[in-house]
Amino acid sequence: MGYKLAGFDVVAANDIDEQMARHYKRNHNPKHYFLCPIKELIGKLPSELIEIDLLDGSPPCSSFSMAGNREKDWGNKKHFREGQAVQVLDDLFFDFLDLVEHVKPKIVVAENVKGMIVGNAKGYAREVLRRFDQLGYDVQLFLINGADCGLPQRRERVFFVAARKEYSVPKITISPKQRWISASEAFASVDNKDEDIEDAMRLDPDSVANEFWSKTQPGCSFSQASMKGRGKASFFNWTKLHPSEPSLTIPAHWQTMFHWKEQRRLTLAELRVLSSFPDDYSFDSVSVGGYMMGMSVPPYMMATVADAIRDQWLPRIGLG
Repeated sequence: MGYKLAGFDVVAANDIDEQMARHYKRNHNPKHYFLCPIKELIGKLPSELIEIDLLDGSPPCSSFSMAGNREKDWGNKKHFREGQAVQVLDDLFFDFLDLVEHVKPKIVVAENVKGMIVGNAKGYAREVLRRFDQLGYDVQLFLINGADCGLPQRRERVFFVAARKEYSVPKITISPKQRWISASEAFASVDNKDEDIEDAMRLDPDSVANEFWSKTQPGCSFSQASMKGRGKASFFNWTKLHPSEPSLTIPAHWQTMFHWKEQRRLTLAELRVLSSFPDDYSFDSVSVGGYMMGMSVPPYMMATVADAIRDQWLPRIGLG
């Protein structure tokens, strides 16, 4: 979606998840869609996709997330989502780079979580940079906050942005500084109808969520209320939005985010506006939509990177 906002033509996509494939094809209808592990693409792509202008990848990144098990998960086989093949998630970035070697795109963009450049994971990031160099690419590493891109959400992501050395392009500048948009400002355009607030969004009066919601200040997690009420700090990722600030990062488990004024979880329309997905982007349900938006690079963030590539690099390699 972000590349489309920047004027790119998305011609092909790949994922291992059937549900994600169905949504992608419904909303974008690319000429090619490959539902398979990324390794299976090597040697099987049509010639028109070899040496394409840009190849973008977001290898699953929960192994490096600050909210996950991090080091405990490294090297272990696990299901990324129910129904997928078992994979070693921290190998997938190098599977993507193997595809780069095969496709030889002019420009490569790869995205991951901030945790990839924190602590022991820095060594992994250095190996990725070394592999880019071995493949003949000049690469830069950026940490970008979605709130700086006009997104009403504080979401930090790492971007590797690379171009083939033969083009000798100058270093690219990606330093967005847009005004931060608060959750209440973003929600001003949302007109929730009664039917939009499903039972799953409302809090049962006897539930833990309802108990902690009433004892949690806007902008804070439920952990303090948990400590005071039960003597144990937990529910760290359960948060109440602050009306005067951008939303915190929307996780895949979007059900842990709550409205600051109404005792409920967020609606699909509210998740859309916080994630910069258009109103007509089709999701099977709020549950699937919330998951997808929690896992995505929000369109406004991706468009910021794509805009910089379009304006600074494409003319230098004869594509502008």
